[in-house]
Amino acid sequence: MPSASWCWPPPTPAWWSGKTDPSAHGTKTHSRAPRQPRHRAKAVNLRPMTITIKTGADIDAMRIAGRLASEVLDMLTPHVKPGVTTEHLDKLAHDYIVNVQQAIPAPLNYQPPGYTPYPKSICTSINHQVCHGIPNDRPLKNGDIVNIDVTVIKDGWHGDTSRMFVVGEGSIAAKRLCNFTYEAMWKGIQKVKPGIRLGDIGHAIQTFAESNGFSVVREFCGHGIGQKFHEEPQVLHYGRPGTLEELVAGMVFTIEPMINAGRREIGEMRDGWTIVTKDRSLSAQWEHTVLVTETGYEILTQSAGTPAPPAFVQPQTASA
Repeated sequence: MPSASWCWPPPTPAWWSGKTDPSAHGTKTHSRAPRQPRHRAKAVNLRPMTITIKTGADIDAMRIAGRLASEVLDMLTPHVKPGVTTEHLDKLAHDYIVNVQQAIPAPLNYQPPGYTPYPKSICTSINHQVCHGIPNDRPLKNGDIVNIDVTVIKDGWHGDTSRMFVVGEGSIAAKRLCNFTYEAMWKGIQKVKPGIRLGDIGHAIQTFAESNGFSVVREFCGHGIGQKFHEEPQVLHYGRPGTLEELVAGMVFTIEPMINAGRREIGEMRDGWTIVTKDRSLSAQWEHTVLVTETGYEILTQSAGTPAPPAFVQPQTASA
């Protein structure tokens, strides 16, 4: 799913924009395509974000959309094995979303300005692919790792989530990357509550990932979500504590860190969508849609097959 956003300042839709370093006084924007820049970088000033606060009825609708997105991943799980193509996984997902869930696959024909329409219903990013990989006829091989990213639209509301899968018998290094990326996402999630700032989330993810020898992709970030696929705020997966927007109850956004085994620099493939690590090191990503509650957080993208939180997550703070 075209889910992760280019970071700051958010256009409409808030996705393919620039990147920011909250340690600087201003930000730098850059074009989305490193191989063919469309505009030169320029300095801009940080500005407050316009964030939609969801009502109780909105949240009920988003719980349904989030559960459906997660159930697509549950359905796909037994099919992720050597010899299966990501094209086949995409067809399974599309048919399930449309015919069983009576919903809409949000990525299909999604077209930000300057892009060709995204041609598939899910994203499948394999090995050194960071995000937005397009399903194709390449069979999965034993030892591959693959991120499957799903967004559904149900009754006008979006649910957005992704998981990592190890195909067959993965290497120790590949499994370690996938596990630490999952834990990095949760390091960010468990920070969520009213009064903390977005920089606290990014700092928790960055310090955990880097202390374990990994790097954090900075050009992409999480995003607000609701009746629009990509809304404010933009949720950086790195940063300084006490910076950026303050959280209030009713905010809904994704946390979806992209963690590399090697260096953090990225490139773009010729298909115009798939993002890869420049050094071809493995990359992993997990994603949940998260609601800020009055006392903490609730995971909206949960289903029967959702992996349990890591042991360090306090049970009283995890949502039911």
